[in-house]
Amino acid sequence: MHFNPYGGAAAQIAADLVNLGDAADPATLTTIFRDRMTVAAVKDHESTEIIAWTKRLRDVFEADPATRVDLVNALLHDSASKPYISTHDGKAPHLHYVDAQAGTASRVRAYTAGGLAHLVCDAPDRFGVCSREGCETVYVDISRNGRRRFCSTRCATRVHVADHRNRQAS
Repeated sequence: MHFNPYGGAAAQIAADLVNLGDAADPATLTTIFRDRMTVAAVKDHESTEIIAWTKRLRDVFEADPATRVDLVNALLHDSASKPYISTHDGKAPHLHYVDAQAGTASRVRAYTAGGLAHLVCDAPDRFGVCSREGCETVYVDISRNGRRRFCSTRCATRVHVADHRNRQAS
């Protein structure tokens, strides 16, 4: 499924950040952002801010659909998101949710909040937490049929094999 840049790449960055958890050191964060956002190297104090923000992003993935709206609205409010049209790097006019001169942590907050907002509005059933018991990994479902329930094929296979064995034992 194709999302707009915020609903797709930004929501996926939100998932990646949540899955990193407290292991989000500046070098790892820089690598995550390098390909999908124009961000300079992440500094130590910025990584601390981003980790704190990430804990709030996890709440959105874990929440029921009705609660997600309130959580994402709070993220949008706290990210001081102010949409504007940008034409950087020869690209066609497109929306940004924070000034390009803002610091990295501010840009990440606005970008991920905007991405989750688009996802909640356009495809609220296309993200969540893996359905395998004990797995805490979050995902954004970009599959064609939109029926993903697991973070990976490995988790899906484990559940399906266990279900099969349980049926065979009965």
